[in-house]
Amino acid sequence: MATDRLDEVLDATYDSLTRYGVRRTTMDDIASTMGVSRSAVYQYVRNKDDAFRKLAERLHAEALARARQAAAEDAPIAERIRGVLDAKLDLVLRLAGDSPHSAELLDEKTRLFGDICHGFTGSLRRILVDLFAEAGTPASANPGEAADICIALVMGLESVSDGRDLFVPATDALLTGLLGSPVTTPAG
Repeated sequence: MATDRLDEVLDATYDSLTRYGVRRTTMDDIASTMGVSRSAVYQYVRNKDDAFRKLAERLHAEALARARQAAAEDAPIAERIRGVLDAKLDLVLRLAGDSPHSAELLDEKTRLFGDICHGFTGSLRRILVDLFAEAGTPASANPGEAADICIALVMGLESVSDGRDLFVPATDALLTGLLGSPVTTPAG
């Protein structure tokens, strides 16, 4: 039951974030969004920063779970790698699409979320390194370098307006080079 209530607090925190941003959101905003008193919110989070950290942790954990699920699928290695990369791209595009403020949860330079963002990227990198080690890479790139190149590609796609549209052709081209054999996306 407490977990459900914490989820409600985090949902209200996200709603407030999309409207006001991290700096302008208050505990009263979160409580008002939930329809409860501020003291009721304090039963689940210590303060506004704690609410935002827990929200960022939840969103990153959900995306990481998607990446791990994609990596574990019984599918060709290129599809599994693409699924891991898609989890990262989807998180960023979803947050950026909801509000200009919600992208604040992805800022690796802030004291509040930086460690969460770095941890997420590090976990994705380890998943990718394992996948490339399983697949084998040409002598021109070791599994760690291949993982770094893939992450860099997705970070580039996150910054352009048509990043979602470019994702499949870009990953097909990149993975063809990194895996040493042609990769094409199955029609679907």
